[in-house]
Amino acid sequence: MSSGSSAKKHRLIQSFGFAYMGIRSVIMNERNMKIHLGISLIVILIGLWLSLSMLEWLFIILAIGGMLSLEMINTALERAVDLVTDQYHPLAKDAKDIAAGAVLLYAIMSVIIGVIIFVPKIWVLLK
Repeated sequence: MSSGSSAKKHRLIQSFGFAYMGIRSVIMNERNMKIHLGISLIVILIGLWLSLSMLEWLFIILAIGGMLSLEMINTALERAVDLVTDQYHPLAKDAKDIAAGAVLLYAIMSVIIGVIIFVPKIWVLLK
């Protein structure tokens, strides 16, 4: 193996380490991420209890993964804006509000997915 490919491998491994630190940071420091993770765990446990199909799991995994990822992007944007200015600026407010709106929109969509998948199964159990 050449030293060039060894350096590339090292940088790749390093990039995974940075990504891990980012995930760890948002989990440790962001209340909303803790809420999303708690709800995700509940959804997974209910999905296991209800024996979801593979297709249903795909939608649930996409909803959970998308929600967690979007929350991380929102957090990164908020921190970047805060780094640029500590003073009120309407564009900074817009950037933060728009990112938060994207999270809210995806959360609503995730709830709709959950309702479509879980409600009929729970309804059958209650009958």
